[in-house]
Amino acid sequence: MDAAGKFHEEMLRLYDESTYLGFYPTIFLRMILDEGGLATAKHLLKPTTTTYGLRRLQQERRLDLSVEALVLRDPWNSLFTESELNEARRRLGRFHYDFGEGAGLGGRVD
Repeated sequence: MDAAGKFHEEMLRLYDESTYLGFYPTIFLRMILDEGGLATAKHLLKPTTTTYGLRRLQQERRLDLSVEALVLRDPWNSLFTESELNEARRRLGRFHYDFGEGAGLGGRVD
């Protein structure tokens, strides 16, 4: 499986893990299934796009389950432009996301 295919699987994992919080982002899931994980992430990272999901994950203290956090992790960050990565950093920065070591391995914000 290529990097885009593996990223697609990671996007589906984000959805699955979100459901354990009682959060069912069905539009997000539909986008992944219809357009693919990579195209969905690129769409969601447009500066004009605001996602309810990011705010909801912040309330749950699980920003590590956000698309924004996923795209900043190795090896996925290589699939995105610097502009898309900057947008992800900007959005997470608004919520004081911990970008330090371990942020990709749990990255909970307390």
